[in-house]
Amino acid sequence: MWRRRVERILEWISGALLVVLAVEVLAGVIFRAAGRSLSWYDEVASVLLAWITYYGSALAALKKSHIAFPGLVNAMPTPARFVALAVREVVVLGLFLVLAWQGTAILHALAGETLVTVDIPVTLTQSVIPIGAALFILAEMLNLPDRLEWARGRTAAAAPEQGVEKELSH
Repeated sequence: MWRRRVERILEWISGALLVVLAVEVLAGVIFRAAGRSLSWYDEVASVLLAWITYYGSALAALKKSHIAFPGLVNAMPTPARFVALAVREVVVLGLFLVLAWQGTAILHALAGETLVTVDIPVTLTQSVIPIGAALFILAEMLNLPDRLEWARGRTAAAAPEQGVEKELSH
């Protein structure tokens, strides 16, 4: 239930950001062609692209669509597969905990700053770092029960590559 709700929210946010970026790029092209380039175009497009990356990465993690080595892990005996999963989870969660922590530190360091071309606080634009990291951690935690069952050899449904295959079959 929670997993599906989070997935829908991330799909909506990622989709909305893609639409906003597409509209902004189209507006930038039209204004440039008319000889009236938008001064804020590049800076805002860069921020939108970063936001799409962070929210899209969390969505990909939730759908088990990130790069993995399932053939290698599937070939391992169950105890080794469980150890490989444990190492993977510690590394991934550790990395994103550090990213969230440092992202928060960046927000404190940039307090009071605004973008160069528009009066938008940099803390708002960079808030995607700790938020995206927290969403990635949430996605990993929501998938953990399925991954543990898979690592123990109890189910094939949670195999990492099946998230990608399921998406491609739609």
